[in-house]
Amino acid sequence: MNSPDRAASIPVIPNGSGVAALLAAGIGSFALVVLALAADKLAPIKRILNFYPPTGPLSGVTTTAILVWILAWSILKWRWRDRTVPAGNISAAALVLLILSLILTFPPAADLF
Repeated sequence: MNSPDRAASIPVIPNGSGVAALLAAGIGSFALVVLALAADKLAPIKRILNFYPPTGPLSGVTTTAILVWILAWSILKWRWRDRTVPAGNISAAALVLLILSLILTFPPAADLF
């Protein structure tokens, strides 16, 4: 049988860093799709994101999306480093961002914008 003293002595391990990585992955993937759509549809964004002319705006899209991912991960990790955060809710948000990212990569969905 479990005694109340034993349950109280189980250490709680903060999950903030891991959950931050999950959410940052969702944010980064969504940023990639949004930047790709913007570069495809808007000429000024296409020009701004053309970092390396032989590859066109793809170079800027991927570089900027990676920077967004690293920035999101850094900020979230810093804020949640020693905390236990609700992993279920944040995992669901990350999953929604990943699913939206996947859906928006298909031309019929992307053409709606």
